[in-house]
Amino acid sequence: YYFNGQREQAFPGEDRQIVPSPKVPTYDKKPEMSAVEVTQKAISKIQSGTYDVIIINFANPDMVGHTGNLKATIKACETADTCIGDISRAVLAVGGVLVITADHGNAEEMINPSTHGTDTEHNANPVPFILVGNDFRTATQISQGILADVAPTILSLLKIPAPSSMTGRNLLR
Repeated sequence: YYFNGQREQAFPGEDRQIVPSPKVPTYDKKPEMSAVEVTQKAISKIQSGTYDVIIINFANPDMVGHTGNLKATIKACETADTCIGDISRAVLAVGGVLVITADHGNAEEMINPSTHGTDTEHNANPVPFILVGNDFRTATQISQGILADVAPTILSLLKIPAPSSMTGRNLLR
């Protein structure tokens, strides 16, 4: 949904697995949300060998960050970190590549630097773009990119030419 222009209807060949969020008054009451269940489903799909691409949205750092509860947001981030580690091991085991990124910041800045009050909004802070794979064993600093660069970079990993309508660039060149 978030990676295909927020289109409700799936494209041909697209298989969506929706894991419902927990029914709680606010997500700081369950900061892990459904991340563990998402991870279990993802690992099962990775191990199946059925898919060339799997896109996962860990909503908990962002959604819990919106509550302004720092302790719960830390727990949400720790949960996402553990889950990403599990997925990383599964991806490496099948010789795949894991791309980790985000379209905005939130959980990393819980105190507004201007007002010193609680910050619960998205921000434009730089976000990581991390590649995990057998060809990416050593840390390499790439030049700063923008959100439009994510899709062309992923297409290059899949050895698919980026359409001319894409304005972003391949971050690996």
